Amino acid sequence: MPLIDKFLAAIGLTMAAFATFFPWYAFVHQGEFSMPRLWQGTARDLPERPSRDVLSVSPQAMKDMDSDTAAAVDRLTTATVPGLGDVPGHGRPDTAAGMEQPFPGPSGFRLMHVINGRALIEDASGMYIVRVGSILPDNSRLATFQERNGRWVMITSRGEIYEEQ
Repeated sequence: MPLIDKFLAAIGLTMAAFATFFPWYAFVHQGEFSMPRLWQGTARDLPERPSRDVLSVSPQAMKDMDSDTAAAVDRLTTATVPGLGDVPGHGRPDTAAGMEQPFPGPSGFRLMHVINGRALIEDASGMYIVRVGSILPDNSRLATFQERNGRWVMITSRGEIYEEQ
């Protein structure tokens, strides 16, 4: 095997090892990698500006809607948009066809590690560092951490409990 191939293989293995262990090092030593405070506890006042006119209004925010307009506003987003007059012989959209669409499944994530009031969680799209009050992948909030039988658990605002793995 040529020397250059051995050299490139060694560089590749070194980069892979660094990419594997550096996130854990940064998670455990957060004080070394955190952002400095910008104002060191001092407050800034926002400048006084006159109010601006609203350019666009959501249909749900309209107070003077008639009953037909209110019924047409779909308050649940399901990614199904019925077309008007698509159903032959009816002249209106088929509401039963929209009800057959399944809701999105739960976004499974797992608790990897807890340290210094922060947790490392993992889901299908990556790893995240969260703390109490953070929004989780299932759109709930992290309510609290508890230590049970020597292991950390994370309790969400929905009451779901995730154990450290």
